[in-house]
Amino acid sequence: MMVKPWTLLKSKKDKSYRVFDLRIDTALSPRTNKAYNFYILESSPWVNIIPLTKDNDVVFIRQYRHGIREITLEIPGGLVEENDPKDAAIRELFEETGYVANDAEFLGKVHPNPAILNNECFTYIATDVKNSKKQHLDEKEDISVELIPLKKVPSLIKSGEITHSLVICAFTFLFLKYPSMFNF
Repeated sequence: MMVKPWTLLKSKKDKSYRVFDLRIDTALSPRTNKAYNFYILESSPWVNIIPLTKDNDVVFIRQYRHGIREITLEIPGGLVEENDPKDAAIRELFEETGYVANDAEFLGKVHPNPAILNNECFTYIATDVKNSKKQHLDEKEDISVELIPLKKVPSLIKSGEITHSLVICAFTFLFLKYPSMFNF
């Protein structure tokens, strides 16, 4: 059997929140010919950035995540508030860590969870980042900065120290594009 797209019968915004809107779609199954409701979180695109120092250390952040009620090890990232994900990546790096990047290279994009989210997440890498020694956190952020050698990242993923799926995707893009950076 070949999978076919579903026919959208109606779509309406239900509620709006700061970082996402809730949309309800009613779609017709091509297999059963029955209509079903689907709840979609509409969000701006997301971005993350792998910041590398001249010594090949990754500038990581640790922060509390309310969804899982735990502190996570991540790379800087956030919402794309304007149109350019690259500018957003460089801005998030500076705000969350105090590190400055002159430029960033696009590594790839993913759909974080296409079952319930409509957005994309763009990943960048910045090399030779420099510390300005001043974070610019918003009032809802408590972030600590930690430098970890790039060569340790695979073991941090394998051990479960890094569990954020978008961070793992970011390093997968890096591993695929620059395998020589790692001794696999």
